[in-house]
Amino acid sequence: MSTAESRGPFKEQAAAKAVEFIRPGMVVGLGTGSTAEYMLALLGQKVREGLEIRGVPTSLKTAALARRHGIPLIDAEDDWAIDVALDGADQADPHLNLIKGGGGALLKEKIVAAAAKQFIVMVDHSKCVPVLGASCPLPIEVVPFGWRSTAKQIESLAGAKTVIRRQEDQVFRTEAGHYILDLHAGGIEDPARLERDLNRIAGVVETGLFVGRATLLIIGRPEGVRLIEA
Repeated sequence: MSTAESRGPFKEQAAAKAVEFIRPGMVVGLGTGSTAEYMLALLGQKVREGLEIRGVPTSLKTAALARRHGIPLIDAEDDWAIDVALDGADQADPHLNLIKGGGGALLKEKIVAAAAKQFIVMVDHSKCVPVLGASCPLPIEVVPFGWRSTAKQIESLAGAKTVIRRQEDQVFRTEAGHYILDLHAGGIEDPARLERDLNRIAGVVETGLFVGRATLLIIGRPEGVRLIEA
C-alpha cells in the first residue's frame, strides 16, 4: 500500500465529519483535491437522500465530480452568499494557517473561502506541521507576462528559489490561464507578513498562503477525529 493510499481512511474520516456541518438550504463551497473528493461523494449521498443544498465549485474537476454525484451547482456569475466552504489543505500549522494550491486551484479556492461565512478545512494528520513550508513548496500564481522578472522579485523577497510548475513537459496553466511558481522557502516563520509582501509584487495574482481564514480544522487521525476551532 502506498503512502497516499494509507492516508485515505483518515482523509475520508475528516471529510465525513465536515459533511456533518451541512444543513438543508445551505450554499456550500466545494473544495478541490483528494480529501475534497471524499467530501463530494459523501455530500452527494446526502443529496440523494433528500438534502437540499447548492454548491459553488472551486475547479472544473470539482464541478464535474459534483454533477456526477448529483450536487446542484450555482452559476459562476451569480452573486454568492456561501454559508460554509469545505476544502482540504497541503499543510496546516498550529494557528490554522494553511498552504494550499498543490492542485493548482488556489485562486478559486481563496475566492470561495473569502466569501464563506465559515471555512472548514479537512486534513489527514500528516498535513499538520509546526511550521509551514519546511517540507512543502508554497504555490504562487503569477501572470505569464514577465514571469521571470516576477520570479526574481519573489526570490529576492523570500530569499529562496522558485520553480515554475510543469505538467507533462509543458508549463502548467491554471484555469485562469496563469502560471504557478512553487517557492521552496524551507520554512515560513511569519506567514501573514509573507502573504502581504508577496501580494505587493506586480505580476503576483495570489499566493497559496491562507492566513487567518480557516474557522475550523478537522484532522483525521489513527486515534480518531480531532477538531480545532480558530
